[in-house]
Order: sequence, then C-alpha cells, then structure tokens
Amino acid sequence: MKKLIRYFKESYSELVHKVSWTPVKELQSLAITVMVASLIFAVVVLAMDLSFENIMKVVYRYLAR
Repeated sequence: MKKLIRYFKESYSELVHKVSWTPVKELQSLAITVMVASLIFAVVVLAMDLSFENIMKVVYRYLAR
C-alpha cells in the first residue's frame, strides 16, 4: 500500500513541478489550426464522395441500357 501512495505522490509532484505546460494562447491557436484543417479535410472528402456518386450514377445508367 505504501508503494501505491508513494507512486501517486511522485506522479503528482512530477505533474506540478517537472512538466512544462503549453501556454493557453498557444493551445487555442493549435486547436483552431486543427479545427480548420479538419474542416478542409471534411470538405475535400465530401467533394470526392459526391463526385464518385455522380460518376457511379452515370456508369450504372450506361450499364442498365
């Protein structure tokens, strides 16, 4: 049990004193960058999906003749 308590105390001490935390402004900037990149990626995937859907409709119409 003592080992477990010591482990938690050391973990807490490391988090408080040894870890360097990223400043809030930088975190906000990075979060916005990730959101914009995700949005762009989603739009590209949507465009590809709609394009392939239309291509497949044309192919199926041609094959159904």
